[in-house]
This record gives sequence, C-alpha cells and structure tokens, in this order.
Amino acid sequence: MADHEEQPHKAESLLEKFAEKIHGHHHDGSSSSSDSDDERKKPSAPPPPKEEEKPKIFRLFGRERPVHKVLGGGKPADVFLWRNKKISAGALGVATALWILFELLEYHLLTLVCHVLILGLAILFLWSNATTFIHKMPPHIPEVSIPEKPVLEFASVLSSEINQGIATLREIASGRDLKKFLLVVAVFWVFSIVGSCCNFLTLFYIAFVLLHTVPVLYEKYEDKVDPFAEKATIEIKKQYAVFDEKVLSKIPRGPLKDKKKEEEG
Repeated sequence: MADHEEQPHKAESLLEKFAEKIHGHHHDGSSSSSDSDDERKKPSAPPPPKEEEKPKIFRLFGRERPVHKVLGGGKPADVFLWRNKKISAGALGVATALWILFELLEYHLLTLVCHVLILGLAILFLWSNATTFIHKMPPHIPEVSIPEKPVLEFASVLSSEINQGIATLREIASGRDLKKFLLVVAVFWVFSIVGSCCNFLTLFYIAFVLLHTVPVLYEKYEDKVDPFAEKATIEIKKQYAVFDEKVLSKIPRGPLKDKKKEEEG
C-alpha cells in the first residue's frame, strides 16, 4: 500500500517540476520579448551633427599657401620674413650702406671694387712679409671658389623666368587678350614714371627694402588686410565691368580673337 501511495506522489512532483519549467521558459520568453519591444520603442540616438563647412577665406592674389611658401621657402624666405633677425638686419644694413656710397656719396662701383681689392692685397702682403721679421706664422689665406651647382641652378631658374616672361609678352602682342594688354601697358607706364624720378640703383634699393618690409607686415596683419583687399577687388571688378561695357566692347575685334571665339563656340 505504501508503494502505491508513493507512486502518485512522485507523479505529482514530476508534473509540478515540469509545469514550473514550462512557466519559467514562458516567463523568460515574455521578458526577452518585452525587452526587445522596449528596445524598439526607445528612440534611436540622433546622428552626430555634421561639421559646418567653413566659408572660404579670401586671400590676397588668390593664394592658398602661407606667405613663406609663396616666397619660395628656404633661406631667402626666412630672410624676407625676418625669421633670423640678425641676417635680415645685416642684409638690409649692407644694402643701405651700398646705396649711400653709390647714390649719396656718388661712389662708383668699379672704383669701390678696385679700392677694396688694393686695400685687402696691401694688408695681406705687408702682413705676410712682416711675419719673417717678427718670427710669427704668416696669415692663413683661405682658398675661395664659387660652387658650380648653385650657379647653374640660379642660371636655370633665371632663364626659365625670362623665357616665361618673353612668352607672355608674345601672347599679349598677338592681340588675344585685351585685358592683359591694358594691364601690362599700365604697369610699364608706372615703371616709366618711377624711372624718370630715380635711377636704377635707387629703384633696386626701394624694391629690396619693400621685400624686407611688406611680406613680414602682411604676414602679421593678413587677417586685417585680406578683408580690405576683398572689398577693393570687388570694386575694381565692378569698375572694369562698366569700362568694358562702355569702351572695350565697342572696340572692333581682331581676326585672331574672332577665330578663337568661333573655335570655342
């Protein structure tokens, strides 16, 4: 009898365990589904804001590189921008001294070179002979020679720039670009006025001083200069458009310009 009573009790316990397992699985499934529903209901995180495109800053002459790179970089640009103040001040001082000698004191280049060579040779000659009497070592005169590579590089760059200038003048003379022709004529006219006021040496000295002052000042105050230059450029373009409409458009075009427009069309 006891065995028969234990068998139903065991069967009931097994059924209870099975029911509990089913209930547990159902509870897990419902919780996971509720979690997934909650995740779906949650609003997705907004995408990160796009970086606003910065407006293009107007730079004088349309440059996109720093002033140092525009000047060619390297040591010449360092001198013009006063990266080494001693070298820049020395170069400007030597140029000023030469200008004073040749322009104000009216010294001649050939005379100066000859006098410097005479003085230097006399000092070294007397010093070398005096050392035999005072029993000292003669002065060491270094061997000076001009390196070939920098001279060839300079000649190559100079010839390339000259050829480019000649090609530009040839293109202007062919009558294809009236705007460029008027610009070059205006520049030459200004140079002729400046040349009548001062000689070539003074003009060279002025250009040298400007190279040592204008770039460094522009680099320092470019954020203030560029907006003013932008306004001036816009105004010049407006005035040129009026001039082109009233004057240039009425000038008869040459055959080269007509042919060029036909080819473009």
